[in-house]
Amino acid sequence: MKITRLLSLFLFYTVLSGCTSIPKNINPVRSFDENRYLGKWYEIARLDHSFERGLSHVTAEYHLRSDGGIGVTNRGFSITENKWKEASGKAYFVGKRNVGHLKVSFFGPFYSSYIIFDLDRDDYRYAYITGYNKSFLWFLSREPIVSHALKEQFIQKSKELGFKTDTLIFPAQH
Repeated sequence: MKITRLLSLFLFYTVLSGCTSIPKNINPVRSFDENRYLGKWYEIARLDHSFERGLSHVTAEYHLRSDGGIGVTNRGFSITENKWKEASGKAYFVGKRNVGHLKVSFFGPFYSSYIIFDLDRDDYRYAYITGYNKSFLWFLSREPIVSHALKEQFIQKSKELGFKTDTLIFPAQH
């Protein structure tokens, strides 16, 4: 009985920690400055997931939490339901605070990777994000509209890293 219980606990924690891993050949940005990252971001592109399906005008806002973490509020407009949807969560650094690898939770004790793998280092105007595997991908910008060249740069880099860029969604932002 004890062995079964210990094995169950081990598997449970293994599954939870697996969700904060980093996909092969993805490197989180270094010299990350969380204070410069705070504020509002617009979703320019994403891979489809049920929790964002059908949403346009998607934004993410980040703020410091009193416990040292980062608060996050995701918001988007559901055309089919004709209403705004919002989800609030919390994020914490997996390692050093100057590395763009966090774990984020919107559902109690369950965390998943939030990996910033590219970032405009000059003025933090865009960021490329993935999760614990390559079925998660986002392109965020400080502005709701970006140039065609910047979109192409995102697509090219993501494709080279093994993301399925042919299924990207570009939600309306205007």
